[in-house]
Amino acid sequence: MASTVLELDDIQSGVLRPRPTPYAATYVLFRIDERKAGRELMGRLSSVVASAAHPTSPVADTWVSVALTFQGLIALGVPKASLDSFSPQFQQGMAARAKVLGDSGESRPERWEKPLGSSEVHVVITAVAPDTEHLESAMERARKIYQEMRGITAIWRQDCHVRPDEKEAFGFKDGIGHPAIEGTGLPSTNPRERPLRAGEFVLGYPDEMADSPSMPQPEILGRNGSYVAFRKLHQRVAAFRRYLKENTSYPEELLAAKMMGRWSSGAPLALCPMHDDPALGADAGRNNDFLFKQNDDAIGYKTPLGSHIRRMNPRDADIAGVVRIHRMIRRGTSYGPSLPEGVMEDDGMERGLMFAFVGAHLGRQFEFIQSEWMNDSAFFGGTAGEDPIAGASDGTGSFDIPKRPLRVRLQGLPQFVVTRGGEYCFLPSLRALHWLADLTT
Repeated sequence: MASTVLELDDIQSGVLRPRPTPYAATYVLFRIDERKAGRELMGRLSSVVASAAHPTSPVADTWVSVALTFQGLIALGVPKASLDSFSPQFQQGMAARAKVLGDSGESRPERWEKPLGSSEVHVVITAVAPDTEHLESAMERARKIYQEMRGITAIWRQDCHVRPDEKEAFGFKDGIGHPAIEGTGLPSTNPRERPLRAGEFVLGYPDEMADSPSMPQPEILGRNGSYVAFRKLHQRVAAFRRYLKENTSYPEELLAAKMMGRWSSGAPLALCPMHDDPALGADAGRNNDFLFKQNDDAIGYKTPLGSHIRRMNPRDADIAGVVRIHRMIRRGTSYGPSLPEGVMEDDGMERGLMFAFVGAHLGRQFEFIQSEWMNDSAFFGGTAGEDPIAGASDGTGSFDIPKRPLRVRLQGLPQFVVTRGGEYCFLPSLRALHWLADLTT
């Protein structure tokens, strides 16, 4: 197989670059009120969007990315033939795909934070940096562009920040896994995983299923672009803590690890099944260096088959399907204050994660994982039940923990994560931003 040569100078840095740790981030949504202004915005923003040409440079830890919803492309006046060439999931939008994604009950789009999921969201600007100083510098360059323009309205903003312990709200180390992608020069966090073909994440290149997969047209618009699914996820930390305390089958810390597949430090159960190992959890060279079957855990005595990390990436486990065609780049950034240690009652504050799922195939990557791996258990031969951490549980689900001589089955899992909103977006290449700016129709 010939090696892939990526046009890194045309790909937005935010597509391929792992999120820095520590970090600060901001998401700003815009509505295009005047077509001419929207096109001018695309041209101006192309000057602040960094390319992926130098992926290992420390400077590349700070980036601004620009993404557009399908409604945003319509607002810019993109020709119908081009609009029709985008994936059907993207054309419909995330809110319309709620049933597939498991966004029901409290997570249904009617309850989403406005204007998320509405036709008013056209442009998403994301800035990520190692600290607030670098973030403010990056955002200042972007603000100088959009604040002086008429016909463009900022309609929503979410600021995110690393927590003092560098963990997400439930208390787990986050941002550990990142796949290796051919042609990027960036290594995988799991040296046992063979690099994935670039077309799994960037349009216009061979992917795991085809040498010439479809992409939006014309080529200058689609090539070197990616799709991204943004999600705002509220975390019910107090409810999670109460559930751990009330279920006495295991000590709280071990039960949480069984549900996640990792200890709070980030150390995987696959490598230390009986106790936490903070040194392992902190070691980026070792904390993702494992498989499941190869680590003698086909049954899940160490890492339960239905645990969160085993659902999100089954690795070499025996499942129905092919893992490599469902891999994504996943980035989470925390928002809101931490719930003080030991507090068991909700304080009414909003806290959780802004998630970005980057890939070239919304249907067989993001939506497949949500519907088949997160919210179902058939793929590994399990009983009815969802992801014990992030699944769309209605309170009747179960979670099996293999154990000799008899398994432990947790019943009545509540919903710990509630969707507050989201959008499907297209991350155009730098050349595509100029093409959008030069539209005359």
